[in-house]
Amino acid sequence: MSDPVIPAGRNIEPRRRCARAWFEELRDRICAEFESIEREYSNGQLSERPAGKFERAAWQRPDETGPDSGGGVMSIMRGRVFEKVGVNVSTVYGRFSAEFAKQVPGAEDDPGFWASGISLVAHMQNPHVPAVHLNTRHIVTQKSWFGGGSDLTPMVPNEEDAGDFHAALQRACNGHDPGYYPRFKQWCDEYFFLPHRGEARGAGGIFFDYLDSGDWEADFAFTRDVGLAFLSVYPQIVRRRMGQPWSEAERDRQLVRRGRYAEFNLLYDRGTQFGLRTGGNVDAILMSLPPLVRWP
Repeated sequence: MSDPVIPAGRNIEPRRRCARAWFEELRDRICAEFESIEREYSNGQLSERPAGKFERAAWQRPDETGPDSGGGVMSIMRGRVFEKVGVNVSTVYGRFSAEFAKQVPGAEDDPGFWASGISLVAHMQNPHVPAVHLNTRHIVTQKSWFGGGSDLTPMVPNEEDAGDFHAALQRACNGHDPGYYPRFKQWCDEYFFLPHRGEARGAGGIFFDYLDSGDWEADFAFTRDVGLAFLSVYPQIVRRRMGQPWSEAERDRQLVRRGRYAEFNLLYDRGTQFGLRTGGNVDAILMSLPPLVRWP
């Protein structure tokens, strides 16, 4: 792998390898757990369908500056519990466009960058199982930082599920800094908001960016714990709700709510903008969009 970004006086390659390896490990653990859920499902409205399995597709990032600029792997499953779920990892590097470099910390004078991360979005068959998003990433320019978060989008509001989800994220935050959860929860509430609708996208979660405390190991440990918190709580919620009967009216509400999800990701999502502006795989970037959606 080439080294387009080595800030002066810093050997960051071991850190980049650790971050990339973690995102790939988390991907594998999540995919295995979701496939296990698909196999377990036996008493729901779609139990006659075969269990879903992830299909993976590797991609390479085109870059006019050279033949090697990274890429990623898309992992997509369409099943009887997960109508569509994508768990993608990517590691890309190169140079930002002059215009975009002005918006990225540490890229103003040197547009070289390296970025690795995991991105997950799950849209569920059963309207009682909430949709969910997880993303964690590590970005290196002349500065380096972690970012990401996770949020829950119920189609049918459920206080128990939202409470358990937030509690898991709060425990992850409190293990590092008691101030993280209130700060990152508020950031999530403000970020995952649709101004043109005047409404939140869902039940919230946490969102953080530009995390660079000066202790890389601590920041990386926190980022790992966010992923582990997701892995501990979301499958629990899915198993709790996946066999619950639903009506056509609830399905219709689900499809309308998915429209809000699509609107946010296309209009406001930073990850979507970053991927499109850095020559990422379009299908991987837009895997977050729902398979079916309805606008009233």
